Amino acid sequence: MKPFIYNIPVKVYFGEGQLSNLGRELSKYGKKVLLTYGGGSIKKIGLYDEVIKEIRDAGLEVFELSGIEPNPRIESVREGARICKEENIDVVLAVGGGSTIDASKFICAGAKVDFDPWDFLDLEKRAKIEDALPLLTILTLSATGSEMDNGGVISNLKTNEKLSNGSMCMLPKVSFLDPKNTYSVSEYQTACGSADILSHILEVYFTTENDLFMLDCVMEGLMKTVIKYAPIAMKDPTNYEARANLMWTSSWAINGFINGSKSTAWSCHPMEHELSAFYDITHGHGLAILTPRWMQYCLNDENIYKYVQFGVNVFGIDKNLSDREIAEKAIEKLSEFLFNDLKLQSTLKDVNINDENFAIMAKKACKGKESIKGFRELTPEDIENIYRMCL
Repeated sequence: MKPFIYNIPVKVYFGEGQLSNLGRELSKYGKKVLLTYGGGSIKKIGLYDEVIKEIRDAGLEVFELSGIEPNPRIESVREGARICKEENIDVVLAVGGGSTIDASKFICAGAKVDFDPWDFLDLEKRAKIEDALPLLTILTLSATGSEMDNGGVISNLKTNEKLSNGSMCMLPKVSFLDPKNTYSVSEYQTACGSADILSHILEVYFTTENDLFMLDCVMEGLMKTVIKYAPIAMKDPTNYEARANLMWTSSWAINGFINGSKSTAWSCHPMEHELSAFYDITHGHGLAILTPRWMQYCLNDENIYKYVQFGVNVFGIDKNLSDREIAEKAIEKLSEFLFNDLKLQSTLKDVNINDENFAIMAKKACKGKESIKGFRELTPEDIENIYRMCL
């Protein structure tokens, strides 16, 4: 295995009652706060009032940007950056799920430059992210892990693009994770978030690169946690144990720890980003539809051992079966979890997506390269084949 660096300096307040520390933490970065959030669910659950009180009790001035969309738009980033510049904002506080936090990361970076924030994401310009306002987050949805990583994904519907970038300067300074703030998350969004968490782990787990045995054990434990607790959270939304396990798993699925020395490119995420860019599908649902088909398409004699490991250690499949039987059963078990236990629709046709844009989507998924060099190298033709498997 190759040497690697792990550095994740995010201070996390986990559990109930931790928002009493919010004002003190915000005050470390200045007097003017931009509060960002989505469609207003934080007001329905009382979180908005609690946050505003903490900010004002600390003697801080608050400005607001609401209405940040699922699959956050570049327009929201531009508006946030504008407010930051005009009002001389010192610190941004994102309250919501991954969409709000991702947009806020680029708002923080956009506030520091005199060019369009889309330049950070545009594949041709790819402007370097060198500075950003400090960001604090209050998580309300377990899914993307954006509360504990340095990247984000933004959509530009005018160009049918959903692109990502990241920088250590965009890493949240402090994140507040109270599982109770996810009690109001719907059954569908809980399912989609859980599929997203699982995909983050699978993208790293399925690699042929030699790495630490310990990390595979950690990933298998994380996956088993999602498989155990997602259905419980869906059935019993206020089950603290279930919500807490999903929330902490979400963070550790993508904060870089499980990556170790692996450099294998992710495959399902760039394919799903094209689905979101063209059809605005819920990200986790798109990943759920793609992942079992991607696994089926990538299976061969050289990598089958990884499917066997996954099937035996995560789903408890009989290790005495043939490798091929275990691999096929592993894919079947994953599909049953995603489509039966999580109750997600299983095909692209189910979510009103046809093959009209498959060719261009497959090409764009490679991000200007000839292929995605992932668990198995995928050309645009391969990607188009996987899309068709999902119909």
